Amino acid sequence: GINAEYGAEDHDFSYQNLPYGIFSTASNPTPRIGVAIGDWVLDVTAVKHLFSPELAEKCIEGQTTLNALMGAGRPAWTEFRNTLKKILSKDDPSLQNNAGLRASALIQNTEVIMHLPAQIGDYTDFYSSRNHATNVGTMFRGKDNALQPNWLHLPVGYHGRASSVVLIGTPIRRP
Repeated sequence: GINAEYGAEDHDFSYQNLPYGIFSTASNPTPRIGVAIGDWVLDVTAVKHLFSPELAEKCIEGQTTLNALMGAGRPAWTEFRNTLKKILSKDDPSLQNNAGLRASALIQNTEVIMHLPAQIGDYTDFYSSRNHATNVGTMFRGKDNALQPNWLHLPVGYHGRASSVVLIGTPIRRP
């Protein structure tokens, strides 16, 4: 199990749920990979030496997004997660017995500034809600012809704008 210092088992960001993100701090404004654990964020760059040299070089060092990790494939994802679980385990001394490393690698989540975790080039979105499809259809075709018959039988996808993918809380100017 996890060291109780990092987070309780019933916390949203427990040992069983280690969400990845990109963060910076006021004292270090460089965006980098972090992993939420309890009320802390593990700075992955601070513990990169505990990962395999290949994974550290390809997916951690100098990365300001998760794109390299996401593009590395399942073996890298598995190794990354297994290494994180080992580092955060109460049975692994790497972080557990190194107060200096803990002080530099574990940051209170109230001290981090979150960033968009990926550089998004393009994406496709789908109308998954009848209400949403009807509302959009009304804008384009009017109330009487809002929902096309094919929507009930085929997924309807559309090209999205990457510029519309932003962090929660970002002010958006609507035309």
